[in-house]
Amino acid sequence: MTGSPPSGPGSGRDPRSVLVLGEALVDLVPAGEDAAVRVAQPGGAPANVAVGLARLGGRPSFVGGLGDDAFGSRIGAWLTGAGVDLSLSARPPLPTALAVADPGDHGNTYRFHLGDTATFALPDRTAEVPRFGAVYVGGLAAVVEPAAAVVAATAQAAARSGVLAVDPNVREDRTLDPVRSLERLRELCVLARVVKASDEDLVRLWPDAEPEASCRRLAGQGRLVVLTRGARGATAYVRDAPAVSVPALAVRVVNTIGAGDAFMAGMLAWLGAETGWRTELSGAEARAMLEYAAATAASVCARAGTEPTAPLGV
Repeated sequence: MTGSPPSGPGSGRDPRSVLVLGEALVDLVPAGEDAAVRVAQPGGAPANVAVGLARLGGRPSFVGGLGDDAFGSRIGAWLTGAGVDLSLSARPPLPTALAVADPGDHGNTYRFHLGDTATFALPDRTAEVPRFGAVYVGGLAAVVEPAAAVVAATAQAAARSGVLAVDPNVREDRTLDPVRSLERLRELCVLARVVKASDEDLVRLWPDAEPEASCRRLAGQGRLVVLTRGARGATAYVRDAPAVSVPALAVRVVNTIGAGDAFMAGMLAWLGAETGWRTELSGAEARAMLEYAAATAASVCARAGTEPTAPLGV
């Protein structure tokens, strides 16, 4: 694990503006108690983060590929209806990718239908990076070509000029190259100034280290790193400071799809509004950020759907 992030965010940018790069696809999820019946709902980690940011008062611009089918139209309406700017997205003449979700007691598993879809035909918007407060990348687009090359180039531009935020969101599927996928995600984490990762993500990325040790190594090079553990809460790591932990909020869990994305949206919304993307947080600031993000995630877990509601705070 080498390399260090840039020294700080650029000046003169709107701190609530975030460029969100990646996939917008359709999740096929169980309809109520009948697992044999599926309902199509808009999803994709980056798209969920963009919607979450908009719901929390941010000004996200989504860079993605929207299919020319009914699913693509529905996704576009969902994003714009939430307040997400789609002027930097593309609409190639291809279908929308599908993710078949199987929620379980230990999280969600997915099977993907990704090939030859608009979802991964990302436009190159690296020239737009300097006008945003931060850039978010992660998810499938970071590892599926041709999107992965665009994500890598955009991440490098963001790391040079401002704040790059990464959620590796590791996925496993027979269509994905497990070795190269993990390499790409590790490279993004090294470039980033902000990393949010689950304990499962970190075990897959750095299997020879405990998740806490991986977080401390990343944070020791100047990053703000947040480790999430689902119902066991979250911990923030900042260089040369004690780790700060908060519990997950106790709610009656109705749904877990999109909870991690809502947590990420809460983190980013808080950082943009409260620190203007300063990531060297005090212990009190780290706790406030985690509590806001945890409340945002809880708002998703407590009801159907993936859109968070704003907790008290920002």
